Amino acid sequence: MTLALHVPGELSARVPAEQRGPGLERDSVRLLVSHGAEVSHHVFGELPRLLRAGDLLVVNTSPTLAAAVDGRIGPARVVVHFSTRGDDGRWAVELRDPDGRGTTRARRSDGARSARRKDGGGRRAGGPAGTEVRLPGGAGLVLEEPLSPRGERLWWARVAGAEVLGLLREHGRPIRYSYTERDQPLSVYQTVFALPSADGAGSAEMPSAARPFTARLVAELVSRGVQFAPVRLHTGVASAEAHEPPYPERYAVPEASARLIGDVRAGGGRVIAVGTTAVRAVESAAGADGVVRAAEGWTGLVVTPERGVRVVDGLLTGLHEPEASHLLMLEAIAGRVAVGRGYEEALRGRYLWHEFGDVHLVLPAEGPRRGLT
Repeated sequence: MTLALHVPGELSARVPAEQRGPGLERDSVRLLVSHGAEVSHHVFGELPRLLRAGDLLVVNTSPTLAAAVDGRIGPARVVVHFSTRGDDGRWAVELRDPDGRGTTRARRSDGARSARRKDGGGRRAGGPAGTEVRLPGGAGLVLEEPLSPRGERLWWARVAGAEVLGLLREHGRPIRYSYTERDQPLSVYQTVFALPSADGAGSAEMPSAARPFTARLVAELVSRGVQFAPVRLHTGVASAEAHEPPYPERYAVPEASARLIGDVRAGGGRVIAVGTTAVRAVESAAGADGVVRAAEGWTGLVVTPERGVRVVDGLLTGLHEPEASHLLMLEAIAGRVAVGRGYEEALRGRYLWHEFGDVHLVLPAEGPRRGLT
């Protein structure tokens, strides 16, 4: 799904909500609610009165890593975005060029052998294979092969001279793009639901739909009868310039969360995912019968209107670019007309885009619950 809309640059959220003025907190962002084709405007702090007792919020507990590290290819400076750790010890990485303002831009490589892109001209690539990048502390990486035959933005790379998670802790910083104003501490990119992973892994980019939640707001939701089901999906790098479908990512749905989802569905409550990552995790754990069972591993699931959703009734998410593949997931949940109407209202209302921006609660029109008669 591609929306025939233009999002002006001034609607990019350049700093977090709590840095925009005195007295503001994370939950001060605006909340657009699409209930079918009906749209209403709120502040995120109003969420408890917009949900019902018996509703369930599925949340991603993956912590955000300081996944951007400076490096050099010969004399040239590059920034390495460490995206996903593979089972064989390699990492999927994206190479980007510093833009002189503390951010990065998609790397141009006119000598690359493939991966022509239409996101600004020229070829965007990290290759060719065998490219060596010097990293801090005497470490280095070598690009081995593209992650996908569709292009060369992300490459499998092998790192020598350092353990990557230790390298990130010592030399990394959060990934940020040019629409943001300045670097932020890693704590700004952690959600209230983030939990350390046993193996130290995490997300290259923040599961940002959950960012507006505060401990106070969570407590209020629980007091009103809203429940939470934790899942985990370690998100990879979703380039700001290239709107590819998501590639395989590691996820886990624990037994307790699977049972809770089943109980809520049986009781007629709504299952609302907080973020597209939570949708991907829980739908990956659902069988053709719509039953969610404990599962973990890699998921390559892409939720589209053709595939549909088996478990999720609603989605709380940020505002996506008109070309973003995530819009297919929104369409699968709420329908094309509702998504288009919501985005028209977001533009008219001057909502803010990107990870520090405003939030969209997408619910289907009232009617028989999915899977019920």
